[in-house]
Amino acid sequence: MRQNSTAPRNNKLKPSSNLIMNGSVRVRVIRTLLAIQNGQSLSSVLDPLLNSLHDGDKGFAHALLLMTLRQWHALARLLDSLADNPIDEVEVRTTIQVGLVQLLYLEVADHAAIHETVEAAKEIEFAHSTGLVNAILRKVAKNPSKFRKKCDKKHSLPNWLAYQLKQDWSEQYDELTQGLRQPAPMFLRVNSAVTSVEDYQHALDGAEIDADIVELTTGFKVANSSETAASTTLSTKGLRLHQSTAVNALPDFALGAASVQDMHAQLAAPIINKALMVKLSAEKSDTESTNNEIHILDACAAPGGKLAHWLELVSANDESSLFHVKQDNNEISSETSSAITDIKVTAIDNEAPRIERIRENLQRLNLSQHDLQQANNSIALNIVCADATRWQHGKNKKAATNEPVFDAILLDSPCTATGVIRRHPDISILRTEEDIEQTALLQADILHNLWPQLKAGGYLLYVTCSILKQENVEQMQDFITHHNDAVVIEFTEDCNWGIEQAIGRQCLPIDSENGDGFYYALLQKTAE
Repeated sequence: MRQNSTAPRNNKLKPSSNLIMNGSVRVRVIRTLLAIQNGQSLSSVLDPLLNSLHDGDKGFAHALLLMTLRQWHALARLLDSLADNPIDEVEVRTTIQVGLVQLLYLEVADHAAIHETVEAAKEIEFAHSTGLVNAILRKVAKNPSKFRKKCDKKHSLPNWLAYQLKQDWSEQYDELTQGLRQPAPMFLRVNSAVTSVEDYQHALDGAEIDADIVELTTGFKVANSSETAASTTLSTKGLRLHQSTAVNALPDFALGAASVQDMHAQLAAPIINKALMVKLSAEKSDTESTNNEIHILDACAAPGGKLAHWLELVSANDESSLFHVKQDNNEISSETSSAITDIKVTAIDNEAPRIERIRENLQRLNLSQHDLQQANNSIALNIVCADATRWQHGKNKKAATNEPVFDAILLDSPCTATGVIRRHPDISILRTEEDIEQTALLQADILHNLWPQLKAGGYLLYVTCSILKQENVEQMQDFITHHNDAVVIEFTEDCNWGIEQAIGRQCLPIDSENGDGFYYALLQKTAE
């Protein structure tokens, strides 16, 4: 899922864009934080930081960086209350906030936290600030519990985002804003083509890794062959680890047995796959058509987690496979003329490095085109680097119109990623209020371009990892208003996840399963 890299728009804060990895551990963390404030994402600067350090320093640096980011805005407000005069130099502010984290959250000894932070100010060539840094940190060190309570009392979000969440989620606001300060659990998706969730849990037990099975139930209403609403349900199982673990410690991870994927993200592929199976089953009941080829699209597919999950389901040798569409509760043999014989899968994303990431993930999971051919599944996979606002399948780029070719579309839409702040705390620094409007316009452009390429009767699943209604339910309401051939598929009370919306369901990162913030809406296209 795409995350925009937008630098904070504050004319007083102009950190250097050069990321120099030398000096003490604290200096390297400070420089990393300066790079993030200058628009670089945490994912792009974390590895350079850790790779520059000795093994014994990596744990402290990682904890210091992540905790500073999680408490960033609360620390900034605390700092403003402690200073007699405004502190405009971003390097000085960042240095003091790194010192505050050591005193308030990491329980570093007072003398070490203060001395090393003062030395860091000298090392980044801001020696003139050492008196100020020393004075503020010593004041906090005299009563750290008092200042931590003050820091924890309110949210640690930019004020514009906190205000928007108050508007969107007034009932959940306090719990939500506090929850976004906490680290998120690690979830695993088990590759059903390799092993079962239960068996992989046993394998984790053998590796002394504790994990719980999480099961999410999804129900939605679809039109059956008589055009009356019928409910269908599906179950999605994943594993939630008690403690985050390095992937190289997971059993058979390199062999594709499992993937790291949030539990709420694991809903996407099963939902669109089940909807497509219902559509195909109804078509087999209604006609004697011998058109046994289906075409599916994963738009904005990088880094490929949902695409891989869908391919696992499509190619599985069980009831979740499109090769085993059921009709009248009797499985259709793949040898009959009415069974699915060919599946075309197209995945698009607009950045070449992200396309390469998709290929790497599929390679590990044995889901590359070569692997699919070797498995003798009639699945053709095509990964395309293209802009989803303009790309049209099988058409000249200058074509004025596009045509319906897809039976199902999974749109993992670009968003502000506010639902994954727990995993990417830099988002609260990088995002601005203006980004919401710009992102909503981008989403609308993608929807308007892809919708005409969906066949009548086909399904589009709209997914974001945002918790802002403008990008989610309000986007869908606007889309429905302008597309008379779009019908909302209603999620039923069988769903044990998310909050019902006027259209779709919204997961918040505060539910009992502790998954990330995701939004889901399922649409079906009617005949014109």
